[in-house]
Amino acid sequence: MFPVKPMKPTFKCYLPPVQTDVKRTIDPPIKKLEPKLLPGEIVVNEANFVRKCISSESSQDDLWGKLICTNFKVSFILQDVPSKQKPPMSHLLLGEHDIPLTCLEQVVTVNDTKGKKKVLGSNQKLKFNPTELILYCKDLRIIRFCFGEAGPESAKKVCLAIAHYSHPADLHLLFGFEYQGRRYHESKEERVNGSASRGGFQTPIFDRPSDWDREIKRTGASEWRVCSINESYAISSSLPEFIVVPVSLADQDLNRYSVFFTDHRIPLWCWNHSNGSALVRMASINDPLQQRKIEQRVFTAITKSHPQRSEVHKFELDKSLPNIQDVQAAFVKVRHISVIDPFEESEERWLTSIENSRWLEHVRAFLKQSAEIVYCLDGKNVSVILQEEEDRDLNCVVSSLVQLMLDPQYRSLAGFQSLVQKEWVMAGHRFLDRCNHLKKNEKEESPLFILFLDCVWQMMNQYPAAFEFTDAYLTVLSDSMWIPLFSTFLFNSPKQRTQHLMDFAKNKAIPPGEDQVVFFPPVWDWSQQFSTKDQTLFNNPTYIGKGAACVQNGEVKTFTRTKQKSYSSTMRGTASSMRNGVKERGEEALVRRSSLVSELKPDFSPVKDESPSERFFRDWFSQPADQQGLLIPLLMPSHVALWKLFFLRWVPEACIPKGGPITAYHKISQLVDEIEILQSQLRRYKGPSPGNTPLPSQREPPLTQRRMYFKATSPTPPDYLSSSFPFTPVGNLCRRSVYGTPISKFLNGARTWLSTETLANDAV
Repeated sequence: MFPVKPMKPTFKCYLPPVQTDVKRTIDPPIKKLEPKLLPGEIVVNEANFVRKCISSESSQDDLWGKLICTNFKVSFILQDVPSKQKPPMSHLLLGEHDIPLTCLEQVVTVNDTKGKKKVLGSNQKLKFNPTELILYCKDLRIIRFCFGEAGPESAKKVCLAIAHYSHPADLHLLFGFEYQGRRYHESKEERVNGSASRGGFQTPIFDRPSDWDREIKRTGASEWRVCSINESYAISSSLPEFIVVPVSLADQDLNRYSVFFTDHRIPLWCWNHSNGSALVRMASINDPLQQRKIEQRVFTAITKSHPQRSEVHKFELDKSLPNIQDVQAAFVKVRHISVIDPFEESEERWLTSIENSRWLEHVRAFLKQSAEIVYCLDGKNVSVILQEEEDRDLNCVVSSLVQLMLDPQYRSLAGFQSLVQKEWVMAGHRFLDRCNHLKKNEKEESPLFILFLDCVWQMMNQYPAAFEFTDAYLTVLSDSMWIPLFSTFLFNSPKQRTQHLMDFAKNKAIPPGEDQVVFFPPVWDWSQQFSTKDQTLFNNPTYIGKGAACVQNGEVKTFTRTKQKSYSSTMRGTASSMRNGVKERGEEALVRRSSLVSELKPDFSPVKDESPSERFFRDWFSQPADQQGLLIPLLMPSHVALWKLFFLRWVPEACIPKGGPITAYHKISQLVDEIEILQSQLRRYKGPSPGNTPLPSQREPPLTQRRMYFKATSPTPPDYLSSSFPFTPVGNLCRRSVYGTPISKFLNGARTWLSTETLANDAV
């Protein structure tokens, strides 16, 4: 017989062997724990017999398993899978106990016996054997692992591997480049003739003239044109290749003026009102000697694009809004207060601490500034220029919020995604730097996109029927920032995106000319992350909009934008307003002093010397809110709330079983689903025939055509529902218990915040 040739060692042969230095009797033998790997994903290091801590007070509920570091994520594989009725929203790319490496904020190792703690970075040494690993995540999770029964060497190696791979030296080392390359080639047979189109992809990317043309026609911006002066990024490296400019501005003039703008960012059209006023954004002009001349030329061109040749107002956001460092500092504080600080029984100033973080103050500031601009566009019928030094941060937030308030199209799911794509991705927001994906410069980090989503949530909270999407959708969108498999949140500019993806395509032997959306898709392709059924959790069942069924007196009503009164006097300030939101709040909804700028009487009666802006807001708030028209947010401190699903979803004490807004969502979804079934049956109603009584069809709409996650056939709330649904706090945050403290009372709906004795008397 021929000698058996030894097999080549596989990659797993280089992994640390299962520890034998720990005396542990396991009967029956431990089962093999294997991670679920994506195409291109490899295991870097692992440790057995690791304990995932659930509570710092007791280890009774802790989970046992294997801790694994791959080139994409930190994964924890349970030894014994707990039985539960139904999992929450299941991610197609990540398990319940998985954390993408880009989601890690800090990797902290601890040795209890020696009293040592160290924050690990890339290529660092660890001089002590860790007994604990604490992972601080950018999605606000805090996860703790204990290595008491794991081998000390394997514990040290897996900690160092996690720290190293969470600090990539280069953008191309992010796992998305490997994953999408493998995925592209593995799906070749699904494409026709080696190429694929954007068929079925509803969200415009705004990387081609046709996308801008459609937006111009939709908003009626007849005096604006698509300009290709920046094609191949010849003028500005941070603007898209195609932008919209006034018809009266020639390309040669734009080319000549561009050198005077920061990063050559010439004025960029955002949106047009039906009255002809336009919303424009631009960077600062560097040369003081040329500033007046260039501004006059730009203002004149924008004025010519207006039907009434109306004036142009400029808002310098750098002077009126918090800067990116202020936003970052406030976010760090509110995150610390929400999930890190322990709450003692004596702590009765939690809400005050939240307010002192200034996060909600910044949210109010951006909403207030946006409302002032809405008054100019809608009330005064004038065009507005938003100016910021680089036009890539504050302008993104404000321009998006203004359009969200004015245009119901952007309150639909597809419209909102196109708004983010247009005003953030293609306008050159520095996602790579602001998210700090490479962990190279903390000074550049700032959660401006999270701030924007919080502002959107505030409006959703006040006008729940005006938005097609849900709280869960916004939260999932924020989580997607930390999954480096999509092109949306990875780059600082369209040029950087194009260059990196061209290099990527060359390295992966992808044919030239292939659409980048096909081989490196944006996050808007939700089918990569969630099943069709789970995506129905994005749908708001109470939505009243252009795409929703709205039948009155037997007629289908469609949205038409109504012409508003013109309040063209000089603007003294805007009034915040108050009474009429969809959620009526009694006395809280009355106007108080210092609302936006002015003082309005609670009964909205006309006051002496009332400015046009005050009259505009008084008139608007004195009428029922039009869910398909202009929306103005309530801005008193009592109206701006903490976004609980984002800030508190991982806190076990904040998780109310079968409670919270999810119970109302569950019931409304059932009713809407039942209505849709009945409507479907009516459409399929069999007509009369001789000697036959017509009967309705008993067939329900197929699962893929039913918009609701919760169906009419399930009358009772499932046991797995909680206020943090569709997320789960189990095992994702370890802290001391706060049961019986003021914070637990607040989380369970206490209305007052006076003293422990008062709170004890509140109904839970």
